[in-house]
Amino acid sequence: MKKLSFPIQLTVGSILCVLSFLIALRLGAADLSFKDIWMTFMTDRENEATLLLSEIRIPREVGAIVVGAALAVSGAIMQGLTKNPLADPGLLGLTSGANMALAIALALLPGANYIWITIACFIGAAIGAGLVMGIGSMKRGGFSPFRIVLAGAAVSAFLTAIGEFIGLYFHVSKDITMWTAGGLMGTSWSQLQLIIPIIVIGIFVALILSKQLTILSLNEELAVGLGQKVTFIKLALFTVVIILAGSAVALVGNMVFIGLMIPHIVRAMVGTDYRFIIPLSVLIGAAFMLVADTAGRTINAPYETPVAAIIALLGLPFFLYIVKKGGGVFS
Repeated sequence: MKKLSFPIQLTVGSILCVLSFLIALRLGAADLSFKDIWMTFMTDRENEATLLLSEIRIPREVGAIVVGAALAVSGAIMQGLTKNPLADPGLLGLTSGANMALAIALALLPGANYIWITIACFIGAAIGAGLVMGIGSMKRGGFSPFRIVLAGAAVSAFLTAIGEFIGLYFHVSKDITMWTAGGLMGTSWSQLQLIIPIIVIGIFVALILSKQLTILSLNEELAVGLGQKVTFIKLALFTVVIILAGSAVALVGNMVFIGLMIPHIVRAMVGTDYRFIIPLSVLIGAAFMLVADTAGRTINAPYETPVAAIIALLGLPFFLYIVKKGGGVFS
C-alpha cells in the first residue's frame, strides 16, 4: 500500500489533534455542548459552562497537548541517539530522576514556587539520564539496547526509592503523590505560561537538529565523515530530551510509554527520517495524550481514572511486543 505524502500526513495529524481537543473539551463529568465551547472562544459572555471551560478544562487539555508532544519528541530523540528501539524517558531514568528531585524540592523548599520546582525536575532528569548512560556504557562494546534498558530499570527503581524515602521522612508523601500520580488535574494557566515556552523551544531545537539526528541514527561514522560536530550535537539533543522530560514531569508527574509508542507508530508512517518523525510525533503524541486524558475523565465519571494507568495498560503490551520482535516491528 502506497504511503500518503508527508504534507497530507501532517494535515491528517493536525485534524486528528484538533478533533481530539474539541472532543476532550466536550466530554467529562459536566455536561457541555459544542455551543458552550464556541461561546467560550468567540464571546466574552460568562456563565457556568464557559467558566468551567476557560479555567479548568481548556488549560488541562492544553497541558495534555504539550505533555504528549514533549514526551513523544523526547522518546524519538532518545531512540535515534541510542539506536535503541526501547528507549523512553520514563524507562531510562529521566522521569524517575525528575520525580526524585521533585521530592527533594517539596521537602527542603516547601515554599518553592513553580519555577524552582521545574528547575529541580530538569536537574533530576539530567541526573537520571547521566546515571543510565554512564552505567550502560561501562561495559566494553558501548551501548546495547537491552543493557541500557536494564540500567534504566535499575536506576529508575533506585531513584524512585530515594524519592519515596524522602517523602516518608519529611512527611510530604501526599504532596509528592499529587504530582507523581500522572494526571493533569489542577493544571493552571500560570503553570502553562512557564512550561509552554520551554517545551516549544525544545521542540524547535529538535526540529533544527533533525537532519543531523537522522544521520547519527543511521551511521555515526558517516556523520563524522560529513563534518558534523557529533559531540556537540549529541549534547544538544540530550539537553533537549532533559528539558522536555523535565517539563512533562513538572506538569503531570511520572508518565511512561508515550515516548516509546508514538515514535514507533510515526516511523511506520513516514520512515526513518527525523525531519518527518519529529513534527508528526508532536501531533500524534498530543492527540494520544488528549484521548488518554479524556478516557481518564469519562470511564468512571465523575471520578477520575489515573491517565498514567490507562497509558500503561496500552504501553506495556506494546513494549513486550517490540521486545519479542527485536525492536524492528514498526521501523
